[in-house]
Amino acid sequence: MAEQARAVALGIGRILGWSAAGYTFLVVLPSHLQSALGASFRDALLATTLVNLGFAASILPAGLLSDRVGRRPVMLAGALGIAVLAHPLLDLLQSPGVSPQTRAAAVLAAGALVGLLAGPGPAMLAEMFPRRVRCTGLGLSYSLANAVFSGCAGLIVTTLTARTGDTAVPAHYAAGACAVSAAALLTLRRDDHREPLR
Repeated sequence: MAEQARAVALGIGRILGWSAAGYTFLVVLPSHLQSALGASFRDALLATTLVNLGFAASILPAGLLSDRVGRRPVMLAGALGIAVLAHPLLDLLQSPGVSPQTRAAAVLAAGALVGLLAGPGPAMLAEMFPRRVRCTGLGLSYSLANAVFSGCAGLIVTTLTARTGDTAVPAHYAAGACAVSAAALLTLRRDDHREPLR
């Protein structure tokens, strides 16, 4: 029982970056662009479309790549990419001299980085648990991570932005969550994906 509880906690740690950054970039960021940064409705809608296109385009290739090279390198690339690039991305979106094409590329890249976490994520979770508790372990890890870190993302971002006046709160939230995920993902072995399911 203690071993399975530890695995659930580790599973949450490994996907909380996907949960937090995914919801922040794909759902919260467009409204944040309007409410905190003064973007037009059209620009916010375009950002939503582009970030979701980047996300959708990278999920399948990320999953396939993780079948070949392992879950760890692909998911670590996504987590570390977001942890390092979340603040520069938001700075880019706020800079008045940046071209629309550059902003579009940055938003697409943000979505693609989340896809690096989402593509291998379900398989990684399934591989963590033995058959007798696989559905329960996977379901608990995924549901709790998403309930807390996705479900509360909008509330956390809007409340902290309003209270502090810091328009970089979405970047702090996504980068912090992905830094925690990166640490948890380091516990994955490179060949975990090749182990037969128990």
